[in-house]
Amino acid sequence: MRQRGFPSGCAGCSLSRRRFLAVGSAACAGAAGLAALRGEARAAEPSGAVRVRVVYALHGPQQTVPDWPNKGFDFVPVMERIDGALARGCAGIEFLSSMATGPEQAEKILGEDAARGIDGYIVVQMNCWNRVVQTMAASGKPVLYADFQYAGSGGFLVYTAGFLRAKTPNVGFVGSSRLEDLVEAAKCFTMVKRGASAADFVAATARVRRSATPAPGDLACAADDLKTLSAAECLERMRGSKILAFLDQTAKTAGPIMGIPLVYLPFAELNEAWKAADKDEARAIADRWQATAARIEGVSRQTLEESAAMYLAEKALLKKHGANAITINCLGGFYGNHIHAYPCLGFHELCNEGLVGACECDIRSTATMVAMTALSRGRPGYISDPVIDTAQRRIIYAHCVASNRVFGPQGASNPFEILTHSEDRQGASVRSRLPLGWMTTTTEFDQGRKEVLFHRGKAVANDPDDRACRTKLVVEPLGDIEKLFTQWDHWGWHRVTMYGDLKDPVYALADALGWKVVEEA
Repeated sequence: MRQRGFPSGCAGCSLSRRRFLAVGSAACAGAAGLAALRGEARAAEPSGAVRVRVVYALHGPQQTVPDWPNKGFDFVPVMERIDGALARGCAGIEFLSSMATGPEQAEKILGEDAARGIDGYIVVQMNCWNRVVQTMAASGKPVLYADFQYAGSGGFLVYTAGFLRAKTPNVGFVGSSRLEDLVEAAKCFTMVKRGASAADFVAATARVRRSATPAPGDLACAADDLKTLSAAECLERMRGSKILAFLDQTAKTAGPIMGIPLVYLPFAELNEAWKAADKDEARAIADRWQATAARIEGVSRQTLEESAAMYLAEKALLKKHGANAITINCLGGFYGNHIHAYPCLGFHELCNEGLVGACECDIRSTATMVAMTALSRGRPGYISDPVIDTAQRRIIYAHCVASNRVFGPQGASNPFEILTHSEDRQGASVRSRLPLGWMTTTTEFDQGRKEVLFHRGKAVANDPDDRACRTKLVVEPLGDIEKLFTQWDHWGWHRVTMYGDLKDPVYALADALGWKVVEEA
């Protein structure tokens, strides 16, 4: 009987973003899929072969909830495609395949595998935050951990960094868009039958990964007339800023972050401002978007006008409270029926104007955007959920919001599209087709650690893949892409990216704050 699956041959504030999405009906679907796959996997395998259990970490074979890669996504063809690649590429290995939504099902798999002579595990992270690989790693057997990119990448990066920091001796990893790289790493399981240790297996997978990673390309960048503030001027500008944060229905004044005043306001105030927005003005803004967007798809005229009203609400509240930055718990507000339009297009407009519109009520990233926009004299940053692809030696910054005036309000504009919010295919969001050939700087400022996380890279592509968030700026990093896997467990998934080589100004600002710069590449 042919085996299903592979045949023979935390991490910081952004973790909470989707945790609530992985429950309910998806768990039932995952359990049903698990039973089906494991039922097929009970057939006898040839004796003497290396035996490896493949565990897919995901909500279910068809996604019923909004999450990466997107609601309605069918994972079955993906699993079959991976199956075929490993069937053709691996010899002397028998694979048994399963699905698990979390630790409980993973524990059950381990228990049932005790009598099966399993030599090792492959865990494929198909959704972001299903904690499966930790259970398989606790078995002590060799584990190969793989990312299904634009789907499981958040958990993959955070959990891989945790294994690296803990020097977990039995977990190797593959962060590649190329199936051949997974196949080559899987071949390392044949070492186990020859007496190799789990640590030997991990070292072999690392050699395979590094050998398959291309050498750096041409990292010369376009000339940039970037002008920055001094560290002292930037700190003064930050103290004169203010962040409005909409987390829930609570209003409170918090302590400043990086010297920037911070005020929490209730969803109700935002919703009232949205309802009070001038309808004629909202229609005019929607007209402008329709005239200037390179493409609008899946977004109705009504949704455009509702999004324009949200932008007007954001502007009105910034003016009312004397602030220049706003961040909103968009998913919690929208799914909780506290707000009735996504803020994405409004954030896009604010960032184009030299203000700050920041996603998900991520206070640390919002403060980072305030600091970096001030430092660069008005250039916008954008928060992203990054993905690392060793097959191309690239990092991809993915999110459903980005400016299309990356050189500041007076700079040149680039094309943008208006599409639905990727994960749930609702509302309106932005795909900005960002300019290529320029140096970018990516940072996070952390007040608790008194550290600035930092790396740079050359913008080389925009990825139009329909999975995951809409804007996907592809960058080749300066430095060591292997090192770029190491910080996600301490810093979470989000990063803030902007155009320009800001290394020297960032170091000067860190010195003025008395903080340390951590170069993650």
